[in-house]
Amino acid sequence: MHFPMKTSYRDDLRLFRNRSSAMWYGLLFAVLILLPFVFGEYVLSQATFVFINGMVAMGMVLLVGYTGQISLGHAAFFAVGAYTAAVLETRGLPFVPALLAAGALSAVIGVAVGLPALRMKGIYLAMATLAFAFIVEEVIVRWGSVTKGNRGMTVPDPTIFGYKLGSVPAVYYLSGIVFWIVTLVIVNVMRSRTGRALAALRDSDVAAESMGINLALFKTAAFAISAAVTGLAGALYAHKLAYISPEQFGILLSVEFLMTVIVGGLGSLHGAVFGSMFFIVLPQIIVQVKAFLPQKVAELPVLDSATFGVLVILFVLFEPRGLAGYWVRLKTYLSLYPFYRRGMFRRSRIGAADLIKH
Repeated sequence: MHFPMKTSYRDDLRLFRNRSSAMWYGLLFAVLILLPFVFGEYVLSQATFVFINGMVAMGMVLLVGYTGQISLGHAAFFAVGAYTAAVLETRGLPFVPALLAAGALSAVIGVAVGLPALRMKGIYLAMATLAFAFIVEEVIVRWGSVTKGNRGMTVPDPTIFGYKLGSVPAVYYLSGIVFWIVTLVIVNVMRSRTGRALAALRDSDVAAESMGINLALFKTAAFAISAAVTGLAGALYAHKLAYISPEQFGILLSVEFLMTVIVGGLGSLHGAVFGSMFFIVLPQIIVQVKAFLPQKVAELPVLDSATFGVLVILFVLFEPRGLAGYWVRLKTYLSLYPFYRRGMFRRSRIGAADLIKH
């Protein structure tokens, strides 16, 4: 395994490890800024969905990867954020206050879910969050006077300082700005005392508590932060589609969020982005592959779901570190070539089962 050499405690506080890393991120920012001038609306729409799903995935990494609390209810937080922003803006509230309200309400509900779940772990916690997702979906359907029920509701264009930002490039830039702000917040949380406490909880509740870590406080905080980030993503999702309805926030969406972080890499923010990109691009690849399959096979309704499931199983079995693991291998290979050894990562195969087994 290859580790970066650190010579000072300040190395853990730096946003970028070195000048080379800062240069590559600067190049990435430049590419993202110039993207609307090069590509059309389709590519911008896909990039916007990567931003949105990436935010949810980062919240899942914080909760599942860093804290070890598995959740199958994040579609509910996503729905709360989407409907909060839509309802408030329909009633005249500008975009920014509505966005903040969506994140705040999702965080409050995250605390409400996290407190009863303090004594649950593993599959029991997953079932509790799954039940919460069903409750939220039912509330959205039944509360027709506010959410319009199964009819769904249209979402007005985001308005900032009186300017409507409903075009595809405008929503792309808006989602990108929120995405990078959320990224900075989560990066700082992970490298702070809170992040170290969450990692300790993941490894052993008993050991963490013996070191003076307040289990209730930090577990609830993890749920609140993850829920708030997911609520912000839900608000952006609502503006991207301009129409929302209850069936868009079903249990399959929660499963997809969890699969995203498993495929991308549970303990890595890079993995969250890689997983989001993978699940945005994969349906397009499947469509292309169907052209070469027999017609009876290509028309099977379960083909897409089966493909997703098989890929997740393959990642868990053969690359538990996900796409982030491949990224680390590639960087290490390039930095150590020609001295790279094939078995260098054999002892570091930490995967989904190891992170959520407690």
